[in-house]
Amino acid sequence: MKYIHVQFNCNPNSETVKDVLAATLADIGFEMFEQFEGGLNAYIPINLFSETNMKEILDDFPLGAQFSWTMEEMEEKNWNEEWERNYFQPIVIADQCCIHSSFHLPTKVYPYQILIDPKMAFGTGHHPTTGLILQNILSMELKNKTVLDMGCGTAVLAILASMRGATSILAIDIDEWACNNARENVKLNGMSNIEVKFGGAELLGDQTFDVIFANINRNILLRDMAIYDTVLNKGGQIIMSGFYKEDIPYIRAEAEAQNWKYDSFQELDRWVAVTFFKLVN
Repeated sequence: MKYIHVQFNCNPNSETVKDVLAATLADIGFEMFEQFEGGLNAYIPINLFSETNMKEILDDFPLGAQFSWTMEEMEEKNWNEEWERNYFQPIVIADQCCIHSSFHLPTKVYPYQILIDPKMAFGTGHHPTTGLILQNILSMELKNKTVLDMGCGTAVLAILASMRGATSILAIDIDEWACNNARENVKLNGMSNIEVKFGGAELLGDQTFDVIFANINRNILLRDMAIYDTVLNKGGQIIMSGFYKEDIPYIRAEAEAQNWKYDSFQELDRWVAVTFFKLVN
């Protein structure tokens, strides 16, 4: 398949601008992103590219950002494989967990080694939100716990939770591509206790969980926290990420409305992960 490569020069050239730009471009078909010193490289199948749609996004972009851009048609090749081979380098979390692809093996043995062939699904551990929750999982007691992973992406959180002793795990994502990739990664790591489902919070029913990970975004979290409450066991723990430190008051207010007790938060590059416990009474 042929791709269009668009190079965006961003002003201001901040991590936030580039993250939001990638997220909005994904909504119109862009599949692959690579940050560079001055901005963002983005790639889209040629049959999905619309310059009109792209210009509308740039014209309506928030945060007072402005962009210049150039584009070129790329030669035909397997761009997912190219990205994995050249850009998905191993990442080590707390010197305990190494996440790597089949192209880049770890240089030493770690207590937890996760093989992820991401195919552009979110959640390789490189983004601060994923890394923050991975750090939490490494310090949590998950033995014999039931776990829900909302917005699972590559399923890296679910896989580490399984390695840490969780008995059964449900992983959910609204992106069908991500779900297919999550199933592949679950199989690659030999996990038999992880179920992956395509959809959103509407899939949650009678099954309940001791622990919930929800790495999505602020608006979806605020919308769905009441649903999470119906499936979170009393005394259960929920860790949410996908938003900034300044969003914590909004998240905390809704959490306390659900009778959850605020515990703590961790921050990395302005992104945060916040932990709550569901009160027993």
